[in-house]
Amino acid sequence: MTKIDTSGPEQALPTPSHTVGPFYGYALPFRGGEEIAPLGHPETITVHGYVLDGEGRPLPDALVELWGPAPDGSIPQVDGSIRRDPATGGCLGRNGVEFTGWGRVQTDADGHWYARTLRPGARGRNAPYLSVCVFARGLLRHLYTRIHLPGDEAALAADPLLAQVGARRDTLIADEERQGTYRFDIRLQGEGETVFLEFQ
Repeated sequence: MTKIDTSGPEQALPTPSHTVGPFYGYALPFRGGEEIAPLGHPETITVHGYVLDGEGRPLPDALVELWGPAPDGSIPQVDGSIRRDPATGGCLGRNGVEFTGWGRVQTDADGHWYARTLRPGARGRNAPYLSVCVFARGLLRHLYTRIHLPGDEAALAADPLLAQVGARRDTLIADEERQGTYRFDIRLQGEGETVFLEFQ
């Protein structure tokens, strides 16, 4: 039997508390997490992109959460994102009717994610935006950012956060690929790093 010397930190074997993911594929994703807009809603938009590491490589095991107000700027106050079966406790997913404004999407094998939602309305002095939370390997804490959609340049110019980040504001504004489809890549670090927000 071989004995392992663990008397010092350099000899200690890693334990689960020393590792960071990727564990997001277990229990967090749910069926229909990307379908935030009610089924068949005529004003549905698609937002998609890649989660990229510091070298520009896509991450196949990241998780992206999105929150957004309704088109009139109101915050949805309905249940329905992760409905539970009262008998089994299992996840039923969305009911396909109510707009909850929230979704959770896992990146695919190519690091790509997408969500179908409704264009968010303005709230206060801010230009309309989707709030984003990113979970990925190597992150001890999740990261927050925003997705602003192009179209209302006056509102974007007046937004206090976009004004504060200056030259990096473009990392918070999606590109319109075609009518109703927007691309927003999330760069975790390096050149073109997305602006991330810290909440106190």
